[in-house]
Amino acid sequence: MQDADRAPGIRGPLRILYLHQHFSRPEGSTATRSFHHARALAAAGHAVTLLCGRYQGAVTGLDGPFRNGLRCGRMEAFELREFDIPCGNAQGLAARSLAFLRFAARAARVALAERWDLVVASSTPLTVAIPALLARRRRHVPFLFEIRDPWPELPRALSSPAGGVPKPVLAAMGRLADAACHDAAAVVVLTEGIAETAVARGAAPERVHVLPQGVDLDLFGPHVAPWRPDGIAAEDMLAVYAGAHGAANGLEALLDAAALLRGAGITLLLVGEGARKPGLMARAAAEGLPVRFLDPLPKPRLAALLRGADIGLHCLAAVPEFAEWTAPNKLVDGFAAGLPMLTNVPGRAARLVTEAGCGIATPPGDAVALAGALRRLAGHRALRARMGGNGRMLAERRFDARRIATEFVQVAEAAAA
Repeated sequence: MQDADRAPGIRGPLRILYLHQHFSRPEGSTATRSFHHARALAAAGHAVTLLCGRYQGAVTGLDGPFRNGLRCGRMEAFELREFDIPCGNAQGLAARSLAFLRFAARAARVALAERWDLVVASSTPLTVAIPALLARRRRHVPFLFEIRDPWPELPRALSSPAGGVPKPVLAAMGRLADAACHDAAAVVVLTEGIAETAVARGAAPERVHVLPQGVDLDLFGPHVAPWRPDGIAAEDMLAVYAGAHGAANGLEALLDAAALLRGAGITLLLVGEGARKPGLMARAAAEGLPVRFLDPLPKPRLAALLRGADIGLHCLAAVPEFAEWTAPNKLVDGFAAGLPMLTNVPGRAARLVTEAGCGIATPPGDAVALAGALRRLAGHRALRARMGGNGRMLAERRFDARRIATEFVQVAEAAAA
């Protein structure tokens, strides 16, 4: 990129420190947003160093030994440094919290010890804001704060009076989120609902940019060869959910619907991992439900599975805050794959599938409506084809990861300037 193409005030390449604890390449089974954005920043001529940890389901591309808790390498024209700090949904709250703090401490040393023109801090976890704030206040380095999930808003919504995140921790998280939103040169969010939370926490509206969750249109799409697991015939009606199996996902709703679908010729396939998975598997086996389970799949294998499926499933627990705050990969991946999408999430997800004519939205907690929507889609091939085609067009128009990454570069350059 020539200097004239960059944001006003930017002359020459920037030295960018990119913090994302859960980084993964497309070969992994988790989100790849930071991969696409770091690659785009490097392609624009900037010197990018990305710091990450060892996240469950992620594939960083580095396979050498760790030395002093660190291994390094170059990845798609940017430098990658991976700390030997394991983290995943299977860990308990205390273990995950310790992993978050350990990563923040290691990242802070890098942020303060080396010279940077910009720090990009991608949350979750919210603790990535700590090294960004330290670099801003001690070294006067501007930072871009990306909010993928609003913390502490979501943990607070998911916490019950009898458990969950302790109130003092939520209060401390609130103060950290306030500081990050107030001090950031730019705030990037995935939805308009998250943008409102950022402004409420002190971000100037003109510094908040909505860049939605993207999808790799080369990886997911009608050009991919279809695949199905053994035991699921080509003529079977297959509905696929691919994502976490935790409390926030509310997958019990899918099993409730499956209980109403015995003998309907519809199989639900749940792909992923999480704390609720053993209980879900035990219930499905005990009740003889038409539900199967798979471990998390690498993105290329998942793309083939979605092409071999008939219906995509998007499911979350009945938490009102999810309506405008969530932007899951599974929804846009299904659009790109050309699947009709069935969601039980009101608000943004329901608007996406209904307004674009690419799926059906059912009320949260309504197993009868969910089962009825599955029966309707299963019985109408032409309807599925039309909705799937509309979803692919929606993905191309609004969720192309390459276009979103280009916009991210522009926001990052303006933040540095």
